[in-house]
Amino acid sequence: MGKPTGFLEFNRELPKKEDPKERIKHYKEFVQEFGEEKITTQAARCMDCGTPFCHNGCPLGNIIPEFNDAVYKKNWALATEILLSTNNFPEFTGRICPAPCEASCVLGIIKPPVTIEEIEKNIIETAFAKGFIQPKIPQNRTGKKVAIVGSGPAGLAAAAQLNSVGHSVTVFERADRIGGLLRYGIPDFKLEKSVIDRRIHIMEQEGIVFKTNANVGVNVKVKDLLKEFDAIVLCGGATAHRDLNIPGRQLKGIYPAMEFLSQQNKRVAGLPIEFDHRGRPYENGEILATGKNVIVIGGGDTGSDCVGTANRHGAKTITQMEVMPKPPEGKNEATPWPNWPHILRTSTSHEEGCTRLWSIATKEFIGDEKGNLIGIKIADMGWTQPEPGKLPKYQEIPGTERILPCELALLAIGFLHPQHEGMLNELGVEYDDRGNVKCKENYQTTINPKIFSAGDMRRGQSLVVWAIAEGRECARHVDIFLMGHSTLEARDLSILNTVGA
Repeated sequence: MGKPTGFLEFNRELPKKEDPKERIKHYKEFVQEFGEEKITTQAARCMDCGTPFCHNGCPLGNIIPEFNDAVYKKNWALATEILLSTNNFPEFTGRICPAPCEASCVLGIIKPPVTIEEIEKNIIETAFAKGFIQPKIPQNRTGKKVAIVGSGPAGLAAAAQLNSVGHSVTVFERADRIGGLLRYGIPDFKLEKSVIDRRIHIMEQEGIVFKTNANVGVNVKVKDLLKEFDAIVLCGGATAHRDLNIPGRQLKGIYPAMEFLSQQNKRVAGLPIEFDHRGRPYENGEILATGKNVIVIGGGDTGSDCVGTANRHGAKTITQMEVMPKPPEGKNEATPWPNWPHILRTSTSHEEGCTRLWSIATKEFIGDEKGNLIGIKIADMGWTQPEPGKLPKYQEIPGTERILPCELALLAIGFLHPQHEGMLNELGVEYDDRGNVKCKENYQTTINPKIFSAGDMRRGQSLVVWAIAEGRECARHVDIFLMGHSTLEARDLSILNTVGA
């Protein structure tokens, strides 16, 4: 342990951010550099606990006390080695992970937890700056060929792992660029796409082949993949979004959040607004929030991303609505440490300006005579006093119905399951009760031992860190299937009980 009394001497500190009034003028990342002295001081707060619960909080099982110690001692090469032993892409998780590890930090019981995510980000960025990150080309090839369908975090992690042990890996992506929702879902102000490009360049040098505009089941034949490859890993994500089927849904001005976000990512990249993140033509043309009353329906991270993007468009007003009650501020006795706490969270997008409403029922979309959205009818929700012997009900409060002005409504209410039509139905995969690809414990599908699945396509909508963990574990099982054994790292994800589970 670098400094045994560090947690007593130093307070939690995070890097400063650009002023909200200035950062909404652009789409670049706005978190300022921390500096080596600051980050080593924060690493000194780690207590090197006898039982480091942060390991369990992290789906990847990052070896956190050890890399904190290395950072405190400014041994950046060792810190990099430790971090990369469990996480293929800390440059992603260090920017966009909600940090369940910090929620499980033992120091967090009595004081603010260690700034694990920021330390992780600084390790990998320092590693790139110092030239530690170089292509690692396998010395020997096994002669086995693996197809990865989908280039999101699960697909990229599986590809990196399988390539590292000598298999020849080809990644098929139906969009025009690699990255999945990292590319066309996460706003650039949270994850600049040069960060993805930097990693993809390294993976290409390591021998991984990437094919874009390759929609398996459409312009890439399923039978060809089955014939050409020794194993196939399905990592297409969960792209079937939830809808809100209430009166007025057909009005112009109501769109899925991901359509809005992916368009903006294309604008920032200087790409034409022709096809969405699924490789399908945009049916509704360009979606802009400029000068409009914007209502974001859904209180999660995707909704928050819509808020930040709408602010940068110059929206007239922005309101984010959530059907569930407002979470408590501070600690929540219902979700005690080391569980992921259900508490009120304010994102950087919220800091930039919006009205937040909780316990709201969305009843009807209101339109004008031309079929354009002009308002949303809502009502407050609340818990009613139950009748004897019955449970309380969460229902509309009489007399609270009202109409909010709205010309742009964005549906950020989550995803149901992967797209079934096309590749999955053609393969004939089984689905679980939620519509995800049904797999055995070793990530094999139930239809063909050479076909595997990982990430949101198998697990359902979840976090980037879970997708990476799934891709890594799936790769180990693919390696066992191909070779009879595996030297890839193992972690039984089924035992974890954390955020996204």
